[in-house]
Amino acid sequence: MSLANKQVNAERPGEKQEQSYSKKGLWMFLLPSLVGVLLFLVPYPQEEAVTIGVGALANWLEGFFGNSLPAIMTYAICFSAGISILFKLYQPAWFKNNLQLQSIFKVSIFSILLRTAGAVFAVLTILEAGPAVIHSEATGGTILFSLITVLGTFFLAAGFFLPFLTEFGLMEFVGNQFRKIMKPLFRLPGRASIDTLASWVGNGPLGVLITTKQYEEGYYTKREATTIATTFSVASIPFTVIIISFVELQHIFLQFYFCVVLSGIAAAVICPRIPPLSRKADTYDEEAGKQIIEERPVGMNSLQFGLQQGIKKAQNVKGPKDIFSKGAFIVADIWFGLIPVVMAVGTIFLITAEYTEIFTFLSYPLIPLLTVLGVPEASAAAPALLVGFADMFLPVIFAGGIESELTRFLIAVISVNQLIYMSEIGVLLLRSKIPVGIGELFVIFLERTIITLLVTVLAANMFFY
Repeated sequence: MSLANKQVNAERPGEKQEQSYSKKGLWMFLLPSLVGVLLFLVPYPQEEAVTIGVGALANWLEGFFGNSLPAIMTYAICFSAGISILFKLYQPAWFKNNLQLQSIFKVSIFSILLRTAGAVFAVLTILEAGPAVIHSEATGGTILFSLITVLGTFFLAAGFFLPFLTEFGLMEFVGNQFRKIMKPLFRLPGRASIDTLASWVGNGPLGVLITTKQYEEGYYTKREATTIATTFSVASIPFTVIIISFVELQHIFLQFYFCVVLSGIAAAVICPRIPPLSRKADTYDEEAGKQIIEERPVGMNSLQFGLQQGIKKAQNVKGPKDIFSKGAFIVADIWFGLIPVVMAVGTIFLITAEYTEIFTFLSYPLIPLLTVLGVPEASAAAPALLVGFADMFLPVIFAGGIESELTRFLIAVISVNQLIYMSEIGVLLLRSKIPVGIGELFVIFLERTIITLLVTVLAANMFFY
């Protein structure tokens, strides 16, 4: 009997019913899912780095737009602010009837203020006008020229192809295979493994984007979505190479990455079991309701049930126009909804980190802990650990003046595993429907910092120093 004509049971647990699927349904699942895997989950070398398919396309787009890219992103940010203000004052009938446009541009007064601030910061930065505190290379310059240009091209490439990863049944199929690992170890459904893998070989924001979409469609509970986004949006392998090079420890990259994985797993096991993550409600988005089905019917193994669920999901796709529309909406939501807020919030946090002593002051309680753990140059290391809440690159920049190799090693490992930084991941989360506030993000950030610090100090002293 061929695979395409194989009879499988219905999806209700405890009942034995039969349901067949056609060759067309099987190919609708297999081919687009294979495209998604090749574009998002398979790493391959590019020049001296490692990337993924959409990453290579993003690099091509960045080269294609060249020096005009910062100006293009500035225009997009200003357009977002202007249209949001216009639609707040005047709502034409065609706008009222377009739910997708409303979801992007019909926003609160606070969001309009953020988008306007982002527009002002972007214009001042690209013109190098106004106070240097805004447009300097360490603040607005970093956000506009180094971060937003990368985000803009990456999500332009990824947005149109993301439905191949999420809409054709791959997550249903993989989720059923990994449920036995993810559920007991991390208290998560098996499909969360796709988010993690996409982050690991792609980048953290991609993982958050996938998690957000899955939550909005009813596949994750509030607790699961918050946990995945704050625990599994890991930095990509290429990014870790940049981090370790920044602290001039390339010669011990394997030891570094071993500690990254070890401490990251420890944080992923512990954080979901303590507040605030453990107190999140196990309820689904009110609009979407529960859509996930992972309980297998009687007489079916995980492979059969995963295939059935994957094919069923793929058969719900309406056609190429529907896929293109979903992809276009993702890109528009990122360009006009997220990027202006990244420009505003990221610049503000970098100004805070660069021109004030707030993070130094907040780091004082860490100094005794670092001293007890035997970390050299504890007073210099403490602010470097906390400043990662503003941006992931800042800890290793702060570590540049530290002489101790062990201390630089610890800071590099921890900066990768802190995950939550307000110049990018934090803004993505605050802007999403995932129920988490900035105070909770800071608490989770501190928990991850302490857990990964303890594990990394122990591992480094046992094996490497």
